[in-house]
Amino acid sequence: MARITRRLVLGGLLGGAASAALGNAPASSPRPMARTGIRVATSGAVSAARADDLIGAAALGGAVAYVVADAKTGMILEARQGGMPMPPASTMKVITSLYALENLGAGYRFPTRLIATGPVEGGKVRGDLVLAGGGDPELTTDDLGDMAGALRKAGVSGVTGRFLVWGGALPYLEAIDRSQPDWLGYNPAVSGLNLNFNRVNFVWKRSGNGYEVGMDARAERFAPPVYSARVKVADRDLPVYSYRNGGRVEEWTVARRALGKGGSRWLPVRRPELYAGDVFQTLARAQGVPLPAPEVVDRVPGGGVLVERTSDDLAVILRDMMRYSTNMTAEAVGMAASARRGVGSHVASGRAMADWLKARAGAVSVRCADHSGLAGASRISAEDMVRALVTLGPKAGLRGLMKDVPFRDEGGRKIGGHPVTVKAKTGTLNFVSTLAGYVRAPGNTDLAFAIFTGDVARRDAVPAAQRERPEGGAAWVKRSKRLQQQLIERWAAVYGA
Repeated sequence: MARITRRLVLGGLLGGAASAALGNAPASSPRPMARTGIRVATSGAVSAARADDLIGAAALGGAVAYVVADAKTGMILEARQGGMPMPPASTMKVITSLYALENLGAGYRFPTRLIATGPVEGGKVRGDLVLAGGGDPELTTDDLGDMAGALRKAGVSGVTGRFLVWGGALPYLEAIDRSQPDWLGYNPAVSGLNLNFNRVNFVWKRSGNGYEVGMDARAERFAPPVYSARVKVADRDLPVYSYRNGGRVEEWTVARRALGKGGSRWLPVRRPELYAGDVFQTLARAQGVPLPAPEVVDRVPGGGVLVERTSDDLAVILRDMMRYSTNMTAEAVGMAASARRGVGSHVASGRAMADWLKARAGAVSVRCADHSGLAGASRISAEDMVRALVTLGPKAGLRGLMKDVPFRDEGGRKIGGHPVTVKAKTGTLNFVSTLAGYVRAPGNTDLAFAIFTGDVARRDAVPAAQRERPEGGAAWVKRSKRLQQQLIERWAAVYGA
């Protein structure tokens, strides 16, 4: 058996916007860009300002809740509506990380295997070849390309039976949040066999009076065409995209007037097993191993493992998730943790994670509609989030998994050498902006905090066509992030040395 354990190196971005200017082309890898931190610094006068004055000046509407506590003792130093359940957005990934670390372990690795149901004789698998997923949320086209190469090096040049794909290691989820528009790449399906964060790259360029369009599964070294999804250009203004699950092929159309000269963007995949099988078939053919069309099976057949690739350690995957805020990663690791506890559905997994937090940290207000925070129905109070940070975070090494959140000046530039450091997780939904983590200030001051801002009524009123980029949303988030930085500056001044 060939074993592949190389470290992933990805540096791409989450491409594109579903507006008339679809020109944000992704780079060569499907990993999204790191989310930005707190953006606007304020003057030293903020240290003396009352929190209510800062909140009033932000003019966010809705609710602002926060708790700041001594990170060592858990003593609450200051709070505002700390017990109010609020949408956590992507700070829910903090809870998911703690849940996965306790139930799976920091060194847990997700396997992806090629299994032969019969012996290899004369270069042929005398039976079926199975691509069996183990829930790896970071599997890429490059990894499948390496597996295809390893299969050929193992002496395989074909099969006498079928080519099967299996994703039953995790429960299937067609979309993380069904209320989101179909075309959002950060809201894909989740399965036990995932590829490129379950996104397919749509590319287009003008050709004469029309367009050349296609789908590919590009990564750093391989960019095979995709046949399990296709797109056609439609002569219309709106909607920009339409989607239909056609069974073996996912069917997209895109409005001609939205395309411009050319570009690309990542679209979500709803049939991840077929997508991964489609891509592997192309990569294997390039290695001299022709395979039949992939067929999805509900149960993994028995047989011998020919090639196995294991993911990075869970702690590394979670660090990446904190940095890039990948929703699919959160759903995969959360469901894997629940599967270890005998839970077999996405809905039940969310309930299990909430019950776990209540038992382990004394939380009283948590509701987990998912593991990523994408669903607007999730709720947790700032007080419960801080409880988790203080009681569970140190043992799990959570602070080391969080990203640095820099202070920035009024031009958006990072302030070098700032005496206060913040390690935290950001979260953003329409008219929801959150931040939770740790602050280290001069004088060995160590704080744990959660800041939740949200105008839920305004969020719920956003029309479906504007949910990717609602009017006024960007300005609202900017004001919220400015408030978050002002509050942290104030706490550092008041509770630091």
